[in-house]
Amino acid sequence: MPKRQPAKIKALQQTIKVVRAAISTKHWNEARYALSRARALTNALPANLTVQEREQLSALRKKYAARNTPAARNAKQAKATPAKRPGGKKAAPKKSAAKSAAQQSKPTPVRELGDRFISRASLGYGSKGGTNGSRAR
Repeated sequence: MPKRQPAKIKALQQTIKVVRAAISTKHWNEARYALSRARALTNALPANLTVQEREQLSALRKKYAARNTPAARNAKQAKATPAKRPGGKKAAPKKSAAKSAAQQSKPTPVRELGDRFISRASLGYGSKGGTNGSRAR
């Protein structure tokens, strides 16, 4: 924890940003830790200097506390269902599979590479003197 008040206020503001980001990305353990750190910072500062920060923290605590409530689950389910288009517009008809298969060009066949011989000596594996694969003893 910083020693001077301006540094503590800055640390508190950064911690509030971390809490907000953690709640929005649903990193609950990170949010819980950041909330406890923010609580320690607010307790170390005078109340008249951190009025806005305390309000923000109380709102974030409410958001954190409501993460597993039935209302939050219902809101999640409501978002999951796709909304209908306004104005009664219809989606464009999809092309049939037979037409799309006929329109696509056939992939070019892979060339047969055949039997290729690699010179092991040029790669530095074999002995340079002999090509029969026997080692010099």
